[in-house]
Amino acid sequence: MRRIAPAVRQILSIVVPVQMTSSPAWDEGPLPLEHGVRRADRSTRQTYFARPAARVLYGQPERPCRWHRFFDVSQGPVTAHGAELLRTPLSDDPHRALAVLHLSVDDGGADGLHDVTRSLARRHAAPTTPLVGALDLEHLLAGQARVTGSGPLYTVALLTPGRAELPDLYSRAHRRTWSTTDQWLWALASRTNADDYPPDPESTPDLVGDMLRLSADWTALALRDGAAFVGRRRDLGAADPFFGYAELHVRTVYLDAFLLGIIQRSHIDQLTEHLSGVFDDTGLASRVTAMEQRIAQFRSTYWRQHLTHHGPANDLLLAYQNQHRLPARFAEILTEATDYARLVQSQENQQISGALGILTIVGLPLGTALAVQQVLDDTNPWHLLLYVAAALVVTGAILTTRYGRLVLDSLRGRQKDR
Repeated sequence: MRRIAPAVRQILSIVVPVQMTSSPAWDEGPLPLEHGVRRADRSTRQTYFARPAARVLYGQPERPCRWHRFFDVSQGPVTAHGAELLRTPLSDDPHRALAVLHLSVDDGGADGLHDVTRSLARRHAAPTTPLVGALDLEHLLAGQARVTGSGPLYTVALLTPGRAELPDLYSRAHRRTWSTTDQWLWALASRTNADDYPPDPESTPDLVGDMLRLSADWTALALRDGAAFVGRRRDLGAADPFFGYAELHVRTVYLDAFLLGIIQRSHIDQLTEHLSGVFDDTGLASRVTAMEQRIAQFRSTYWRQHLTHHGPANDLLLAYQNQHRLPARFAEILTEATDYARLVQSQENQQISGALGILTIVGLPLGTALAVQQVLDDTNPWHLLLYVAAALVVTGAILTTRYGRLVLDSLRGRQKDR
């Protein structure tokens, strides 16, 4: 295998969709990690995020939604350090959850992490996936959840260079517009190499449009299926004053920002599916009302674009949302739901007008006939029947007019909607 420049940190977190039928027998809360004097457990992370986002990510004491388990399992150069389960139910999938597997790669070369990300994406000629044998995900979850997807839903990678700088991955034509750091960010976040997807040199600035220059030390890039953090200077390892905390943030609060984006995406997918079937059956008014309730619940519970007063987590969430067009898709959902509500309101107004029209068509002739009888002081019951019959004849005649047909059509529409 071709060996590239040594790397100090090759960190990878994998998000996989799973099904949970009961609360796992693991410790509650997210995986508590620490570096130096800083410990990122549930209590400290809750202070980092705004309260609505913290409830979605960490639950509440009486209603936990997240559990974790530590272990140390290796398969070749890949080691799994722990796993998390985050319950993310949907109205039509109450057992839905996300499993997060925390890995590290230790083979001495920066290409090791790149190969693992490509294998997880099942790229052509990529190495065999590391999630086999001792790292089989079903085995690591220990029966607490069942894997439902064929591969990872999202990956978050961190790569820091060692004594030697990271080499270029793409051709000389790319280097004019693509720095070495940008190339590694794209490769790790997209989980591709030059053979999987040879990018056009002219389009490379657009490919990294959501890049976040977090500081002079490192840069981040969030794409549709993965995110990457790459160091811009040499990592001194355990003695480094910065990258230890950087790794802690990537494995905790920055990962949580992406988890919230994944949850938002799943709910928007479900709302879109429900809207597409709004005309599939009768009862439009009740379905639109239920749809409006789902949108309101999603908006108050899950739809957040501001997570925290700390900038990077917000920026990472916005980058993920932008990649999946979540703001635009949710705006389309709101517009479509408003149109359906307006349609239902128009139908209801039409039905009310039809009911009033029927009352007028039936009531006016009958009321007139009874008034005539009262004026004439006619108490003969046969005459009363005659007046009623005459009123019915007049009503039938009115129903044959254009106005009468409109009233009947509106009532037919009401019956169909029911």
